[in-house]
Amino acid sequence: MPLVNVIRGEQVPTSSLNVRTPVLRVPLWAVIAWQLVKALAWAVRAYVRFWYVTLPTTFLTWLYVRYGWQGLTILFGSAAAIGTGWWFGHQTSCLRFGWWPILARWRRLVYRRRWQAAMVTAKLAVSYDRHTVIPALKRVRCRAGSDLVLVRMVTGQIPDDFARASERLAHTFGVRQVKAIPGPVFGTVVLVLLRGDTLCATVAPLSIPAVPDFTALPMGLCEDGTPYCLRLFGTQVLVVGATGSGKGSVIWSFIRALAGGVASGLVELWGIDPKGGMELGMGRPMFTRFATRDFAAMAALLEEAAKVAQDRAERLASKTRQHEPSTAEPLIVLVIDELANLTHYLTDRQLKDRIKAAMGIVLSQGRAVGVHVIAAIQDPRKEVLPARGLFPTRIALRLSEPPEVDLVLGDGMRDRGALCDRIPQSQPGVGYVALEGDPTPMRVRFSYLTDQQIKEMARTYGRFRVIEGEATEGGAA
Repeated sequence: MPLVNVIRGEQVPTSSLNVRTPVLRVPLWAVIAWQLVKALAWAVRAYVRFWYVTLPTTFLTWLYVRYGWQGLTILFGSAAAIGTGWWFGHQTSCLRFGWWPILARWRRLVYRRRWQAAMVTAKLAVSYDRHTVIPALKRVRCRAGSDLVLVRMVTGQIPDDFARASERLAHTFGVRQVKAIPGPVFGTVVLVLLRGDTLCATVAPLSIPAVPDFTALPMGLCEDGTPYCLRLFGTQVLVVGATGSGKGSVIWSFIRALAGGVASGLVELWGIDPKGGMELGMGRPMFTRFATRDFAAMAALLEEAAKVAQDRAERLASKTRQHEPSTAEPLIVLVIDELANLTHYLTDRQLKDRIKAAMGIVLSQGRAVGVHVIAAIQDPRKEVLPARGLFPTRIALRLSEPPEVDLVLGDGMRDRGALCDRIPQSQPGVGYVALEGDPTPMRVRFSYLTDQQIKEMARTYGRFRVIEGEATEGGAA
């Protein structure tokens, strides 16, 4: 059967089918017009998208064309005068509404320039259906020493994915550290990029409130420069750190915050110092009960605290869920230095069992009835401190090894930014605080008290003096 060439309309009996694609000839003016329309659409889109650059540029250009250099000089001179007056008149609002938004726009451009490469190299980009999808940078906000970058995650990602890549992101963006916290909207994460270190300098002793606020005891400074306040009601506090990490700074900052209550009788401090009083001895006039060296006396003191907790719980049952301190029934705080000497290193098994039983009662039942514990320890292992889970508030100072961070603060805390193993020895008192139920560790530097300042505080606020080894009320000797 002969073949037919459809294009030419001829019968070609012996040749194969010859088909050519028709050529549509478009006039040159139409091609140029279409390209001009596309360029105009792109320009309008860019003008609207980057309005924070294009609008000021347009205004300055118009001002120059209309008034020349005189107009620009008057504009910039007036802006400088207003900004200077605003800065010296109310610096806080100038930073919040003036400087930080401008800096945030600039830093967003800087981060966007490196964003795609950072997501790909940090393994946060996702390949799907032969396409690479990267998390979207939504917003940047600046604060003193840090930037907050809001990121829309790719479907299937969680904030912990960004936490595990935090060190890579820190090197990519040239910052000291990156922390990942859940965002305000489901499916988002906030990257906190810490540029500088505001905790390099030693924190001086904070002022002593006349009446302690047990929901916010001033202890030191956070890395954003704001005061760090510890909530005592409803918690027990564990302090873990290597030798020379500054555990004494935490303890004495805590005692200083309660000093006003000690002087008024609203707070009673009970001290246990197995090192013979080397740490707590200088503040002896502030302690109602005090035990050193004699482990039997320490066990008796803990058993007395456990009995107080049980008696108060029985008396307050069905009346209230939180004990209110008073001079008749003060808040009792047990300050324990080197807790491992009581729970692990003690060789007398009978005394050790008594201490563990009393400690368990105090930690589990004392929070609501006004019997609290702040304990310091060097070794956080489970066999050394079996009751670690009964401390809702944990403070980790400098630690020796990375696994110890998660052991103290909880699983995944090091990935979320608690780099306790990287705290330099030149910064004692710097640590991370983890609260029960809060996935984000907080970096803090606690105030430092010299020996002389501790003794002066004890003389001023102590209610007891030591006579022949016994504490009697009436002030310092």
